[in-house]
Amino acid sequence: MSTTTINLIDSFQEFKDFKNIDRPTVISVLEEVFRSMLRKKYGTDENCDVIVNPDNGDLEIWRTRKVMEDGFSEDDDLEIELAEVSKLDSTLEVGDDYIEQITLESFGRRAILAARQTLVSKVLELEKDEIFKKYKDRVGEIVTGEVYQVWKKETLVLDDEGNELLMPKTEQIPADYYKKGDSVRAVISKVEMINANPKIIISRTAPEFLQRLFEQEVPEIFDGLITIKKIVREPGERAKVAVESYDDRIDPVGACVGMKGSRIHGIVRELKNENIDVINFTNNTSLYITRALSPAKITSIKLDDDTKHASVYLKPDQVSLAIGRGGHNIKLAGKLTGYEIDVYREAGEENDEDVDLEEFSDEIDSWIIDELKAIGCDTAKSVLALTVEDLVKRTDLEEETIKEVVQILKSEFE
Repeated sequence: MSTTTINLIDSFQEFKDFKNIDRPTVISVLEEVFRSMLRKKYGTDENCDVIVNPDNGDLEIWRTRKVMEDGFSEDDDLEIELAEVSKLDSTLEVGDDYIEQITLESFGRRAILAARQTLVSKVLELEKDEIFKKYKDRVGEIVTGEVYQVWKKETLVLDDEGNELLMPKTEQIPADYYKKGDSVRAVISKVEMINANPKIIISRTAPEFLQRLFEQEVPEIFDGLITIKKIVREPGERAKVAVESYDDRIDPVGACVGMKGSRIHGIVRELKNENIDVINFTNNTSLYITRALSPAKITSIKLDDDTKHASVYLKPDQVSLAIGRGGHNIKLAGKLTGYEIDVYREAGEENDEDVDLEEFSDEIDSWIIDELKAIGCDTAKSVLALTVEDLVKRTDLEEETIKEVVQILKSEFE
């Protein structure tokens, strides 16, 4: 057997190990390649059988021709004359079938090399199709991969099968910083074919990424007892998540935050300390806007439903809270509710002596503030009026956390 033949057989030995491609497909590709070789050589392949064994890479080609009387053969590709066949097999008579095995060598070196080329490109094409199909159905799912290369505008990530995923800079959280070998979690956001190559874009900034993280951390969302109505994000800065429960016994916000913030902590860490406000969805627009502007406390609100415009009045110390750092809070509240929100100071006497706890939301996590409010402490002084022991007893917070909070509040009055 010539080395070229062995090459070809080796090459489809490799094919049976190809990932993503099933056996029947491999066999049909191989068969088609050899049939086109037969057509080139004999003008037809209709009287040929190609038998491929994908387990060991064996290949047999058999060609059948009808034995004709001398001088009566009209098509040498389908028929053979008696005089010629008797040299090969003297037992055959007119009307019998002459079956011969065709060796690969008989095609010649160039044809075999061309076949190998065709084989390789067909299999690559199939692979690409398979990757495309596989990922096309997974848009919106979370995928974990390993960073393979970092460029200025995008990062190349490989999934566990070595498929290439691209994460453009625009789909990364500003604080994300990757180097080769790092593990990355992201959501599959777009899959397309570009010049016959599948392009899979993954994202960490898409709202779907945050939604999937909630589904992973909060069983009630995964089970459908709590629904996420809407998510709006400023990636890495702040996010607002409106949730609704179909079971009155379940507090959707509490379930999403978890005991002492246990469930939301993992998500916040994954999103590089993005500040996540979970709020209860309601069809009552003014209540929804009030909740969306948390942590700010609203005094009154005027709605114009036709122009989708809301005028919100707050105490002077609440205005900066409502707007939020960099304007994120008010912008996200607007996106969440679909209303354009304007904030106005309410005239009135100011109490300079005490400071609302919500004012500290940049330094103290919102779930901690909620814990303190649950025991009736709305302001800095109301917290400082209690001893650390008292606070530990009455809240679900740990002593260390409380000491930190007290320190932050004290420094406000110094």
